[in-house]
Amino acid sequence: MAAITAPITVAAVVARFLKARGPATLFALQGGHIQPIWDEAVRLGVRIVDVRDERAAVHMAQAWAELTGEVGIAMVTAGPGVTNALTGIANAFVARTPLLVIAGAPPRPQTGAGALQDLPQIELARPITRLAASLRNARNLPAQLDQAMARALGDGGDSGPVLVEIPTDVLRERLEPALILDEHFAARPPRELQPHPRALAQATALLREARRPLVIGGRGARAARDSLIRLLDATGALYLDTQESRGAIPDSHPAVVAAMRGKAMRGADLVVLIGRRLDYQLGYGSPAVFPQARFLRIGESASELGDGRRAAAEVMATPALALDALAEALSDRPGTRDQAWIESLRSGHVARQKKLHAEMSQAMPGADGYMHPYRLLGAIQQALDPDSVVVADGGDILSFARIALSAGAYLDPGALGCLGVGVPYGVAAALACPGRKVVSINGDGAFGFNAMELDTAVRHDAPAVFVVANNGGWNIERYDQMINYGGRINGAELRRSDYAALARGLGLHAERIEQVEALPEALARAFARAPALLDVQVSRDAVSPDATSGLAGVPDLQALATWDEAERKRGGQA
Repeated sequence: MAAITAPITVAAVVARFLKARGPATLFALQGGHIQPIWDEAVRLGVRIVDVRDERAAVHMAQAWAELTGEVGIAMVTAGPGVTNALTGIANAFVARTPLLVIAGAPPRPQTGAGALQDLPQIELARPITRLAASLRNARNLPAQLDQAMARALGDGGDSGPVLVEIPTDVLRERLEPALILDEHFAARPPRELQPHPRALAQATALLREARRPLVIGGRGARAARDSLIRLLDATGALYLDTQESRGAIPDSHPAVVAAMRGKAMRGADLVVLIGRRLDYQLGYGSPAVFPQARFLRIGESASELGDGRRAAAEVMATPALALDALAEALSDRPGTRDQAWIESLRSGHVARQKKLHAEMSQAMPGADGYMHPYRLLGAIQQALDPDSVVVADGGDILSFARIALSAGAYLDPGALGCLGVGVPYGVAAALACPGRKVVSINGDGAFGFNAMELDTAVRHDAPAVFVVANNGGWNIERYDQMINYGGRINGAELRRSDYAALARGLGLHAERIEQVEALPEALARAFARAPALLDVQVSRDAVSPDATSGLAGVPDLQALATWDEAERKRGGQA
């Protein structure tokens, strides 16, 4: 960009910041309060993907960040623009995804006087952001934007979403060139935290002593793929992924025992967590779920080291640096492993995977005559490449997809269980990963949240394939009502609407599929003509793994019924 030689507006300063520090793409929805920034960004050549709902803009920014490692950026107008965005911000907060959300705000003279779209936006956003700030002083604004980006990346704690609002009258103010310092537009060097030698020695000793080590990948595993593989190879430890780390380790790696998750967690004597909190997906680290394990925790922030269980060793470091150091230290003397336990889990994993693959190709239709979801997922898996990007969204179909599909990258609603991410994630993934196949698999219920973003996919040529697993209902809840609420089904059934017709009306190639045999060619056409949608009729008689686990019933102590029972026994409850 040309040097600043004359006074420019604050809006122009913000646009220059986005051009210098932001990713290749900004996700936004128009509004008068942010129009000054929008116009300046267009003048500078910033790529803007304009969406149909602010929530989708933030979801897209999150998917972009997850797939590229950059800070995702969204821009929304004041008032309802911010409230619409809060769900996406909350999802990124729980996932610790670095985002910068720029919001408009009414001019300062009108604040508190009943202005159009005037709300306490900062107070609303503060509990679910790393920083929420109103930038009301033009002179300080470049430095404040620089600080906001640093906080999003995790300076001073976790990475996560940051929201800054800028009143429109501030955007129209002019700054002298002397007040705009180049240093605030320069990218900061990568944040790298070296492991402390004493912590590293403790971790090495634990891994050397362990007979049944189990590594569980979290957010920290994504950027440390090669280092994690080196550690697994050096130690002979087994590996489980989670929603935060799917795709970090290829399913073909011999350490992977995903199909034996419960047995691996029960039998491990050392659990190594890579940037992973002990949330509900890991039974909060309870001895009821991990009865024999000590913990070794590796993370970049205190929150990744101290929740749930006290670790026998804690390594606060950039995961790749810690894993490389551990692999090197253990390369010549890794320790003695319980080979019988390891081989039992590996062989069990292989056997279960073979059984799953057979079911994916042979599962019978339901009593309603529609195909089993596994047949749909089996056809999708056959159509994917090793580096494909998979997005899964919903309750029922997500439960099937999470165990049935493998890909180079994987995104789903995450620990917040934020349905509706499927279409916006798919749009952003197609834009962030050109040349890679992107498939977004959605339950018909989840699809409804952001279905209009198909229009965004067409307008911005985002070549994703969107698949709707159409079973006419919220099937996990429907099953719960059938089993636990006397069969009183209410609010859990939908029409088998023609989503292919909807997609065609928005300009996509779309087909409605009822027969398994039609899937391979339909998928081939969809990838060739993407963006495209397949509305696939699946059976609601197929009971998903999450439905049978008791997850929908929301047990008191643990997320899953078997864990809840074990927790009750541990506490001496009947």
